[in-house]
Amino acid sequence: MKYYLPLFAIALLSCNGKSQEINTNTVKIKLKEASGVEVSSASDLIWVLEDSGNKNNIYGLNSDGSINQTIKIENVKNVDWEDLTSDKAGNLYIGDFGNNDNARKDLCIYKVNSDNLKQDIATASQKISFYYPEQTEFPPKKSGLLYDAESFFEHNGNFYIFTKNRSKGFDGIVFLYKIPNQEGNHKAQLLGTFQACNIYKKCAITSADISPDGKTVAILSASRVYLLTNFSSDDFLSGKTEEIQLPEVTQKEGICFKDNETLLIVDEKDKKTGGNLYKIKISDLKSKP
Repeated sequence: MKYYLPLFAIALLSCNGKSQEINTNTVKIKLKEASGVEVSSASDLIWVLEDSGNKNNIYGLNSDGSINQTIKIENVKNVDWEDLTSDKAGNLYIGDFGNNDNARKDLCIYKVNSDNLKQDIATASQKISFYYPEQTEFPPKKSGLLYDAESFFEHNGNFYIFTKNRSKGFDGIVFLYKIPNQEGNHKAQLLGTFQACNIYKKCAITSADISPDGKTVAILSASRVYLLTNFSSDDFLSGKTEEIQLPEVTQKEGICFKDNETLLIVDEKDKKTGGNLYKIKISDLKSKP
């Protein structure tokens, strides 16, 4: 069945200060606290999860936002699931690394095999645990709450995690860590820092993904999308950064590439705002000269 999504024009303010209009397909979703979104090469559905306080489920959505498939991951607990990613084989990975208080010592990623994506109940086939070697206090002082995370993606056998800065005196600094996609307990490798804007409610990083061709990284906050391009290998911070401001500040929690040219974004429902799945073309998002 084909679904035809409503078309809306959304005004964006690009990094050069000029306003622009883009077209986005927007549909409502029934999940109140959508925290991550991902597509899999092994499935036609759009996969979404919810964060702490919710069930150990992942949900496969149709393009109209309706729930087509619900899978209970029976052998793990949703401590604080924050993002979803996939590998080239279509396996899904759940990032259980939400760490609001920076006190957790059980940060991990769960693998859900692609051949389980049509089942009602599945088990996580692999657990990848990790820690940040730079963190020495659990929790650290309020000025050092730098080790929460809601954003990651898988690329060429490794995971890349962008942290969520919760420190007092928020300055927009984000750490980028690398972890091997292998079972075990791994020391995360700090690759560098990324500078977001310095207003926490608008600029704290909530999701990230890499395009299927590996040429573009998208990073999400409540008010912005950052596009990283022209990098070499996995030195994602070495190339061009384009910052695009979104006019409506909602609790945007998940971003993924549907294909090399299309982004999907989800936000949490809050009173009269949010609870949406947005489909946006990269060509429409990019700032105009």
